[in-house]
Amino acid sequence: MSDFAEFALRNWLLFVALFAILGMLVGGEILRKMRGVSTLDATSALRLINDRDAVIVDIRDAGDYKEGHIPQARHIPFSALQERLGELTKVKDKPMIVYCRTGATSPSACALLKKQGFTDVHSLNGGLPSWLDARLPISRKKS
Repeated sequence: MSDFAEFALRNWLLFVALFAILGMLVGGEILRKMRGVSTLDATSALRLINDRDAVIVDIRDAGDYKEGHIPQARHIPFSALQERLGELTKVKDKPMIVYCRTGATSPSACALLKKQGFTDVHSLNGGLPSWLDARLPISRKKS
């Protein structure tokens, strides 16, 4: 045990980094749970789209959207989401799936939507890459 203590003392910066990373991982999960944001994998998202006619919202920037997006996705960049909430009020009663480039920003967008009264909001875990990894189609058309 004294070898471990000596190692820890000599490499204290590594241990600080380790605890910081663990804190961010655990803190992120706790924050997601507190916000009440649920995440879906790509196949669960597809099931929700097919079974309950879920609305899909792409919050990536315009360049990423043009490169490819989930078919029928509405493009509302995260930076404009607050101002463009009115576009989604007509579909407030439908389930909504929000996705971004990596899955890191969409939980924040979902939390914003929940604050505005949207109840059935889900984040696509892993963002668009998880959709592509499941070999699901993308579109390059504007919707």
